[in-house]
Amino acid sequence: MLTITDIGANRVRNFLQERQSGIGLRVKVKTTGCSGYAYVLEYADQLNEDDTVFDSNGIKIIVDKKSLVLVDGTELDYTKEGFNEGFKFNNPMEAAQCGCGESFTLKTHNDYSVMTTLLG
Repeated sequence: MLTITDIGANRVRNFLQERQSGIGLRVKVKTTGCSGYAYVLEYADQLNEDDTVFDSNGIKIIVDKKSLVLVDGTELDYTKEGFNEGFKFNNPMEAAQCGCGESFTLKTHNDYSVMTTLLG
């Protein structure tokens, strides 16, 4: 399950209204960076066959099957810290982020090693 905070939901809702299209927010994980994985956020205009849809605070969060095993239980938030602002992922399976914050690693656990094989 994925959830989004009230602040995050308001931000997505505003973006979708400005964009004047879209059914929700797509969350993906790709292999990249110095730590191995990176989050990808996109606005979704349609559903794919392997998508799972979660409704949180009135926002549809759409996740493909391969990414879901790496972000299940994650809460999305929108934060402002100084001059920086953006979405923050509170992922219980995340062990650490690289120094630049662009990629992350997973906690070491037998279940997680199976998950990492799925993204290959």
